Amino acid sequence: MAQLKQVPDRLSAVPHRVAAPPKTADEIYRSSRWRTFIAKIKAARGAVCEDCGSDHRVAGDHIHELKDGGAAFDPKNIRLRCAACHNRKTAEVKAKRLGGR
Repeated sequence: MAQLKQVPDRLSAVPHRVAAPPKTADEIYRSSRWRTFIAKIKAARGAVCEDCGSDHRVAGDHIHELKDGGAAFDPKNIRLRCAACHNRKTAEVKAKRLGGR
């Protein structure tokens, strides 16, 4: 019986992790109009998360995301959320959009 030649290890040349491209905010969120709009909402409602009450890194979040037809500058479509609550809500919406849950 013939001996098999050793196959070179090609997997070591493949990176173990492929980094995702850095996320960039949509143009609307970098605008002075957005910053002014959210500052007014924070002044009116208080700069605390409307989900958990945290005052750490609170930002304006669209209740109905723009991708789903939500109004960009309607105060009724904005909820103030800390980073943790924002990330949780965004993940839930993304999962629904992709057919999960």
